[in-house]
Amino acid sequence: MRERFARFMAGRNGNDQLNTFLLVITVALLVLGSIFTKRLGAVLYPLMFVILVLVYFRMLSRNVYKRQEENGKYLRWRMKQTGKLRLAKERWQQRKEYKFFTCPSCKTVLRVPKGKGKIKLVCRKCGTSFMGKS
Repeated sequence: MRERFARFMAGRNGNDQLNTFLLVITVALLVLGSIFTKRLGAVLYPLMFVILVLVYFRMLSRNVYKRQEENGKYLRWRMKQTGKLRLAKERWQQRKEYKFFTCPSCKTVLRVPKGKGKIKLVCRKCGTSFMGKS
Protein backbone atom coordinates (compact mmCIF):
# COMPACT_ATOMS: atom_id res chain seq x y z
CA MET A 1 0.00 0.00 0.00
CA ARG A 2 2.82 2.36 0.87
CA GLU A 3 4.51 1.71 -2.47
CA ARG A 4 1.28 2.43 -4.35
CA PHE A 5 0.94 5.76 -2.57
CA ALA A 6 4.59 6.58 -3.26
CA ARG A 7 4.07 5.83 -6.97
CA PHE A 8 0.92 7.97 -6.99
CA MET A 9 2.73 10.93 -5.41
CA ALA A 10 5.80 10.64 -7.66
CA GLY A 11 6.17 13.83 -9.68
CA ARG A 12 3.60 15.70 -7.60
CA ASN A 13 4.18 18.76 -5.42
CA GLY A 14 3.25 17.30 -2.02
CA ASN A 15 3.08 19.42 1.11
CA ASP A 16 5.06 22.65 1.58
CA GLN A 17 5.08 25.69 3.89
CA LEU A 18 2.25 27.46 2.06
CA ASN A 19 0.01 24.40 2.35
CA THR A 20 0.82 24.14 6.05
CA PHE A 21 -0.08 27.81 6.51
CA LEU A 22 -3.35 27.34 4.64
CA LEU A 23 -4.19 24.31 6.79
CA VAL A 24 -3.56 26.29 9.97
CA ILE A 25 -5.88 29.03 8.68
CA THR A 26 -8.51 26.40 7.92
CA VAL A 27 -8.33 25.00 11.45
CA ALA A 28 -8.54 28.52 12.90
CA LEU A 29 -11.61 29.23 10.77
CA LEU A 30 -13.14 25.93 11.89
CA VAL A 31 -12.66 26.88 15.54
CA LEU A 32 -14.08 30.38 14.97
CA GLY A 33 -17.04 28.99 13.06
CA SER A 34 -17.86 26.49 15.79
CA ILE A 35 -17.53 29.03 18.62
CA PHE A 36 -19.52 31.91 17.16
CA THR A 37 -23.01 32.20 15.75
CA LYS A 38 -24.50 30.26 12.88
CA ARG A 39 -24.39 33.28 10.59
CA LEU A 40 -20.62 33.50 10.91
CA GLY A 41 -20.35 29.75 10.43
CA ALA A 42 -22.43 29.99 7.25
CA VAL A 43 -19.77 32.33 5.85
CA LEU A 44 -16.70 30.54 7.22
CA TYR A 45 -17.54 26.94 6.25
CA PRO A 46 -17.68 27.57 2.47
CA LEU A 47 -14.45 29.58 2.79
CA MET A 48 -12.83 26.65 4.61
CA PHE A 49 -14.01 24.30 1.88
CA VAL A 50 -12.45 26.50 -0.82
CA ILE A 51 -9.16 26.67 1.09
CA LEU A 52 -9.10 22.87 1.52
CA VAL A 53 -9.76 22.37 -2.20
CA LEU A 54 -6.85 24.73 -2.90
CA VAL A 55 -4.60 22.79 -0.50
CA TYR A 56 -5.40 19.46 -2.15
CA PHE A 57 -5.01 20.98 -5.61
CA ARG A 58 -1.57 22.31 -4.70
CA MET A 59 -0.58 19.04 -3.02
CA LEU A 60 -1.57 16.82 -5.96
CA SER A 61 -0.44 19.18 -8.71
CA ARG A 62 2.12 17.92 -11.19
CA ASN A 63 3.17 21.47 -12.10
CA VAL A 64 5.90 21.50 -9.45
CA TYR A 65 7.63 24.59 -10.85
CA LYS A 66 4.50 26.74 -10.51
CA ARG A 67 3.79 25.45 -6.97
CA GLN A 68 7.40 26.13 -5.92
CA GLU A 69 7.07 29.65 -7.31
CA GLU A 70 3.90 30.20 -5.23
CA ASN A 71 5.62 28.81 -2.14
CA GLY A 72 8.63 31.08 -2.75
CA LYS A 73 6.37 34.16 -2.91
CA TYR A 74 4.77 33.11 0.37
CA LEU A 75 8.16 32.55 2.02
CA ARG A 76 9.43 35.98 0.88
CA TRP A 77 6.27 37.62 2.26
CA ARG A 78 6.63 35.75 5.56
CA MET A 79 10.32 36.63 5.86
CA LYS A 80 9.50 40.31 5.31
CA GLN A 81 6.89 40.23 8.09
CA THR A 82 8.99 38.26 10.57
CA GLY A 83 12.05 40.41 9.74
CA LYS A 84 10.18 43.54 10.76
CA LEU A 85 9.16 41.94 14.04
CA ARG A 86 12.69 40.68 14.69
CA LEU A 87 14.18 44.14 14.08
CA ALA A 88 11.63 45.75 16.37
CA LYS A 89 12.47 43.21 19.07
CA GLU A 90 16.23 43.84 18.70
CA ARG A 91 15.75 47.61 18.87
CA TRP A 92 13.63 47.20 22.00
CA GLN A 93 16.31 45.05 23.64
CA GLN A 94 19.07 47.55 22.76
CA ARG A 95 17.16 50.68 23.72
CA LYS A 96 19.16 51.24 26.95
CA GLU A 97 22.60 51.17 25.31
CA TYR A 98 21.91 52.65 21.89
CA LYS A 99 19.88 55.40 20.22
CA PHE A 100 18.52 54.81 16.75
CA PHE A 101 18.34 57.43 14.02
CA THR A 102 16.80 57.24 10.56
CA CYS A 103 18.61 58.77 7.61
CA PRO A 104 16.44 61.55 6.14
CA SER A 105 17.27 60.70 2.52
CA CYS A 106 17.43 56.87 2.29
CA LYS A 107 15.58 55.88 5.51
CA THR A 108 18.41 53.61 6.70
CA VAL A 109 18.44 53.05 10.46
CA LEU A 110 21.66 54.12 12.19
CA ARG A 111 22.64 52.94 15.68
CA VAL A 112 24.67 55.22 17.99
CA PRO A 113 25.79 54.59 21.60
CA LYS A 114 23.85 56.66 24.12
CA GLY A 115 25.47 59.45 26.13
CA LYS A 116 27.71 60.93 23.41
CA GLY A 117 25.89 64.28 23.31
CA LYS A 118 25.16 66.13 20.09
CA ILE A 119 26.99 64.43 17.23
CA LYS A 120 27.23 64.55 13.46
CA LEU A 121 25.95 61.34 11.86
CA VAL A 122 26.99 60.15 8.40
CA CYS A 123 24.87 57.52 6.66
CA ARG A 124 27.00 54.62 5.46
CA LYS A 125 24.61 53.82 2.65
CA CYS A 126 24.16 57.21 0.93
CA GLY A 127 26.73 59.48 2.65
CA THR A 128 24.20 62.05 3.92
CA SER A 129 25.30 63.80 7.09
CA PHE A 130 22.94 65.16 9.74
CA MET A 131 23.04 66.14 13.40
CA GLY A 132 21.52 64.14 16.25
CA LYS A 133 21.60 63.99 20.04
CA SER A 134 22.45 60.59 21.51
